[in-house]
Amino acid sequence: WNHGDPNGYLDLSAEDVTYFDPAIEQRIDGLDNLRKYYKPMEGQINVSKYEMISPKVTAMNDMAVLTFSLHSYKADKVFKWNCTEVYRLEPNGQWKIVHTHWSFLIKP
Repeated sequence: WNHGDPNGYLDLSAEDVTYFDPAIEQRIDGLDNLRKYYKPMEGQINVSKYEMISPKVTAMNDMAVLTFSLHSYKADKVFKWNCTEVYRLEPNGQWKIVHTHWSFLIKP
């Protein structure tokens, strides 16, 4: 993804995934719609380095929630985000993302 290929991320997403991003006004519902959203971005993202800050997983039975802050570096700029991802254990034994929520990291 850091080099413009979202397919690895999309492969982790369930068919019924939901997705919030501060760049869009509405929630995205479904993997097909998420693919359409990411399509124009293919090859356009070039992150030289990233830091996943304070990741925390809370898990129970067949669900898990991952929260973290992300610092992405592009040239001399730093982009700071918060992320929450909800995972579900599928019947085939794979963990899939069923919900992602991105927000800008805003300091008080």
